[in-house]
Amino acid sequence: MSLSALYDLPAPAKLNLFLHVVGRRADGYHLLQSVFRLIDWCDTLHLERRHDGRISREDLGPGLPEDDLCTRAARLLQEATGTREGVHIAIDKQVPWGAGLGGGSSDAATVLLGLNRLWRLGLNRHALLELGVRLGADVPFFLGGQDAWVEGIGEILSPITLPPATYLVLKPPVAIPTAAIFSSPLLRRDTKPATIAFFLAETEFGRNDLQAGAEAYSKQVVDGLKILKQNLGLSKMSGSGSAVFAQYPESLRECSAEHDRLTEKILRSLATPENPWIARTCRSLGVHPMQHWVSD
Repeated sequence: MSLSALYDLPAPAKLNLFLHVVGRRADGYHLLQSVFRLIDWCDTLHLERRHDGRISREDLGPGLPEDDLCTRAARLLQEATGTREGVHIAIDKQVPWGAGLGGGSSDAATVLLGLNRLWRLGLNRHALLELGVRLGADVPFFLGGQDAWVEGIGEILSPITLPPATYLVLKPPVAIPTAAIFSSPLLRRDTKPATIAFFLAETEFGRNDLQAGAEAYSKQVVDGLKILKQNLGLSKMSGSGSAVFAQYPESLRECSAEHDRLTEKILRSLATPENPWIARTCRSLGVHPMQHWVSD
């Protein structure tokens, strides 16, 4: 019996524990090194089969652009496989856009994983990864299924095992266009390549090479980094921003009362009704909730 719908599919966000730009290809794409870490801040998607071949979308939360990555992912999968099936995508958008948390890319990956099952396509992970990189540099990571050392333009993945961690993530009101950061005159493109072993041996390894451009774009990024550093120590920006984060010390990793207290304190100092920041305690996942949905 074929499936007619799949509900409550998670699309988790990610943090970049560091992000180095190590070069640039002739076609303009930047070459990166980074560690991507899955966190439990998720969008939720519902997929309902359509037999007329159409792709439609319903926004259950904040509105998305008409041709967002979800619909593009579904259309690409249709074209690549020749299926005549369609889908209605409903999305509860919780991960803010313009944050550097990979929300749109994660949504696209969840659509590919879900439709591969709903449409009974039987594609393996490698085939989905080849489609994912055509949608965006972050999509392959979410299809890979676990925390990873990431290179190339985002398509070269080496699984990595990290100890559990809890983070305080701050999202300023500003949404930063990725293109503005990659074209910033402050962007370094010559960071010396590192190794996984060196990253694992250093407790405070690396930086985000995109951070200087984001700080110049918005003082809110500077403010967020500063208040996290004052309260938790080392703070960094994720992706191209504007979200910033800091890790709770091990002694406070499971202390929800302290998480709430610190979140309230930071929001009182930063947020107003006209200037709404988001602060969220996020735990590492290690493995994507849908990792087992596709074979290697």
